[in-house]
Amino acid sequence: MEEDLNEPFLDFVDLFEAMKIPYVLIGGLAVGVHGIPRPTHDVDFTIVLDRSKIKELFEASEELGYAVPAEYEGGWIDDVSGMSLVRVRKWMPGKSIDVDMFLAESRFQKSLIERREFVQVEDSHAWVATPEDLIILKLVAGRPRDIGDIMDIFLVQGQLDETYLRKWAEELAVTDRLERILAESRME
Repeated sequence: MEEDLNEPFLDFVDLFEAMKIPYVLIGGLAVGVHGIPRPTHDVDFTIVLDRSKIKELFEASEELGYAVPAEYEGGWIDDVSGMSLVRVRKWMPGKSIDVDMFLAESRFQKSLIERREFVQVEDSHAWVATPEDLIILKLVAGRPRDIGDIMDIFLVQGQLDETYLRKWAEELAVTDRLERILAESRME
């Protein structure tokens, strides 16, 4: 894990535990757990939190030295690939680090939370998305970087639960992407 991300990662794992907020690490840091580590510039979580409690989360984040961007402070909730997102930011010399928190509001995100794994991440332990759930998230995002992450996860993990992958790919309308990647992963 990049040194700059270690502090925000640990801060929010501890904060979620203290506030009794179920969470799961996703994004580039989770790819480093299940696939091949790559540079990333933010920390991504999916959390179970009622929207009425977002203000409390922001207040606790500010006590840790994180800033809440004005649009989120005003009550705005972003939509990224059909998933609700709130963000806080840590200012560091010459840059900022975002902590993105997706609200587990869909059936898939709730399943993601139920299936999470408590694993070692660097020198700590945290709840991390399973390889299959991480692949589904990456399929939904569909950026070139996400496709590369999926291939890396397949390379490191080997055989995964394709029945589970196909179920959610169909429900989330990314079956074509999944089948293309499965075919490519078999050729390597």
